[in-house]
Amino acid sequence: MSFGAVIVALFAIAAFAWLRAQKYRGDQGLAGPELSREPELEREIAQLRQRIAVLERIAIEERGSGDRLAREIEALRD
Repeated sequence: MSFGAVIVALFAIAAFAWLRAQKYRGDQGLAGPELSREPELEREIAQLRQRIAVLERIAIEERGSGDRLAREIEALRD
């Protein structure tokens, strides 16, 4: 076996062990700080969905005058 083949084999073994460790950490809930941001990200997604709904309503509605639309947009802002 050549030196290059040994290096490739060692790399493959190390990569396999690393992947197994990552899977174990994920199964045990030890994935890290990403999980602590999940509630924050869920709230942000909910806010973005609300904004999209408002934008869809504005785009689909029958538009009267430009002033009325501007007032509605301002009224819908937080």
